[in-house]
Amino acid sequence: MGLFQRFLSIWVGLAIAAGVGLGLLFPSVFELVARFELARVNLVVAALIWLMIYPMMLKVDPSCLADVGEKPKGLALTLVVNWLIKPFTMAALGVLFFQHVFAGLVPTEDASEIVAGMILLGVAPCTAMVFVWSHLTDGDANYTLVQVSVNDLIMVFAFAPIAGLLLGVTSIAVPWATLVTSVVVFIVIPLAAGVATQRALPRERLERLGQRLKPTSILGLLLTVVLLFGFQAETIVARPLLVALIAVPLLLQSYGIFAIAYGAARVLKLPFAVAAPAAMIGTSNFFELAVAVAISLFGLSSAAALATVVGVLIEVPVMLSLVAFANRTKGWFPAASA
Repeated sequence: MGLFQRFLSIWVGLAIAAGVGLGLLFPSVFELVARFELARVNLVVAALIWLMIYPMMLKVDPSCLADVGEKPKGLALTLVVNWLIKPFTMAALGVLFFQHVFAGLVPTEDASEIVAGMILLGVAPCTAMVFVWSHLTDGDANYTLVQVSVNDLIMVFAFAPIAGLLLGVTSIAVPWATLVTSVVVFIVIPLAAGVATQRALPRERLERLGQRLKPTSILGLLLTVVLLFGFQAETIVARPLLVALIAVPLLLQSYGIFAIAYGAARVLKLPFAVAAPAAMIGTSNFFELAVAVAISLFGLSSAAALATVVGVLIEVPVMLSLVAFANRTKGWFPAASA
């Protein structure tokens, strides 16, 4: 394990501090970077995520998608957690905290919008960053691609009905441009680049390239943290109490969903390389989609949009803590599938 990965939590903490500090000192720079987007997908962040994902894509064989039914337990686990559990626990926690526990601390209108923003996060399982978490836990690259691809396919049909049901809205205008662009940008392009590299290089050179790119992957993660916290630096400083209040149920949701999925994976005796990514997918979120829908429904400056943004801010530190936990508990699982 290299220097960067060994002390990754420290580097991320420094990146968070740097992001907030730079965002306050140079807000116009971050505003300029924020404008580089396509269908609400920030292209600078996308480029950094490519740096993170590309080393993993060097290991992926796209033909694995044809074998989706060969190892059904891991796939069934992530689908049950993502679509039958996570949206409803997120809604329940939102109501519990912002209509009861924190009642009086937050205006009623803001409280309702925050619950809505949390629900939108809960109905959007991760698409891009899960490849990073899988990579950091030595997850099965092919199986992770299968899990993400099937979840994205289900999201096309299930996102609007489930979000509409929980929000009490008769119809949700799904931002199809954001959904399609995200899938293309975060999966199709890096996957195509990885496959092209596999075909162009002999195996030994390919393995050496993957090893050399590991520091690049971590660097991309740290720069992404700097950008995300830089984008929201003024909000963090202007409304620290509200940000902290929103973070409480989101943290409980994240760790709770991981515990459910990881515990179920242990009961099912899934191999670690499948169990870790399966638990990570449900724990992290497709925040581009959630933010886009929150803005379209409630407005850019709404409490709903803020809730989705807080989800973005806590995701990296939370997921890194879960990566560390998963790596320490590899012994709970068989090394390979039966």
